[in-house]
Order: sequence, then structure tokens, then C-alpha cells
Amino acid sequence: MKIKFLLTALLCSVVGFAQSVNDYKAVIIPLKYDFMKTDNQYRLATLTKQNLTKAGFEAYYSNEQLPDGYTDRCQVLYIDVVKDNAFLVTKLFVQLKDCFNQVVFTSEVGRSKEKDYDLAYKESLDNAFKSVIALHYKYSGNPVVVTRTTAQAPAKITAETLAAATPVAATQVAASSPSPDLKDPNLLYAQPTESGYQLIDKTPKVVMKLLKTSQSNVYIAIKDNVQGSLILKPDGQWYFESYQNDKLVSEKITVKF
Repeated sequence: MKIKFLLTALLCSVVGFAQSVNDYKAVIIPLKYDFMKTDNQYRLATLTKQNLTKAGFEAYYSNEQLPDGYTDRCQVLYIDVVKDNAFLVTKLFVQLKDCFNQVVFTSEVGRSKEKDYDLAYKESLDNAFKSVIALHYKYSGNPVVVTRTTAQAPAKITAETLAAATPVAATQVAASSPSPDLKDPNLLYAQPTESGYQLIDKTPKVVMKLLKTSQSNVYIAIKDNVQGSLILKPDGQWYFESYQNDKLVSEKITVKF
């Protein structure tokens, strides 16, 4: 069943990739994948960048400052290396995802029977990248058109909170929000959901969930299981306000809607 799933994912992603991969300017690399314990363990982040460069991509680590010309996180792809557990064999495959965390391409599975971890991970990653290199990537300069196929469910809230939330137009938010600094390392990006937005960072990871209210400058906000409000203040900045230990805490949030 697992093999059938991987083959199906590979077939579907190759079709999508052939249509759009050349429209992405670069690839962002995390310092640590889910199966790793430390940043750049087994030099996998370094090896990923080397392979991406070999495949023709511009590649940047997630903590790097991007050069001028990158104004939208949807211009780039985000890479993930996934470990497929197997007995006596190291198996890795590569996924390229868009700004909505949708898989655009899944590589072939790279294998290694090396017993030394450093050698095994390098060999299996290099083998996985053979299918990426075979795509002969070349940036087209065409604008990226991203369609979000699924919406993540909002966090659980009380019935009273849900009843108080009424929809407002997304354009109202954009009109009332200041233009954020796109090079701010703490910048969060708003993705529409059925009930409001989710704010994601550049990894991309969901940091906060927003629920619309009757006021375009106020959202019900949930962050790390703490419920509060995201408010646009007169200074043109967004603030997440919540009560912690009976004290009002206000945290500045840089967000691009």
C-alpha cells in the first residue's frame, strides 16, 4: 500500500511539476528535516543545497537573507527530505512544495545499503536527486499561479467566540494594513481559510490562526494554544494581545496579508 501511494504521488507530482516548476525562482532549504535531531545533521542541508545547485536551481537556507527581487514567498519552492523507514536500507525521497505547502514534485526514492550514516544519507540523497536533475530545470520568468486545493480546519474555539465572528472582506484587511518589511526574518504570511486566515512563517509553519470579526482591524487569534486578539493599532502595526497569569501581554506581529 505504501509503495502504491508513493507511485501515485510521483505520477501526479511529475505532471504538476512539468507544468509549473520552471516558474519558480528558487528553492528554500530548512536546516533540519523532521527525522533529524540537530541542524544540518549528516550535512543533509549542505548536501541538499549542493544537489539543488547541480540541478540548476538557486537555493537558499531558511535562515539566509534573500537577495533583492524576492518580494513574494510564492515565487519560490520549499524542499523537504523524507525518510522512508526500511530494514538495513536507508531510503530518502525529496518533495518540493509551494507556498501553501502543496506538494509540487516528489522524487524517486534514493537507496543506500551503507552502514555508516554519513555515507548512507549522502548516497541515498544523491540517488533521490537524480530524478530532480533529470527535469533540466530552467527559470522561465513566468508568474506563479497558485491554487489552494484544501483549507486547514480552524482551531477549536468556544461557541460564544464562534457566534461573535462575522465575515469581512479580505480586501478590507489589505487596505487597512501597512506594507510590511518583506526582509523581516519574523515576517508572517496570511493564507485565507474558511473562517479567516492562518499566519505562516518561511519554513512554512502555521504560527497563528485568525478568525474574522465584525471589525476589519480586529481578529480572534490562537497562538500556541493561547487565545487572544490580533489588533491593528493606530501606529499601523499589528499586535497579538492575550492574558497570561492575569496580565495583559501585547506582542508585535509583522504580517503580510
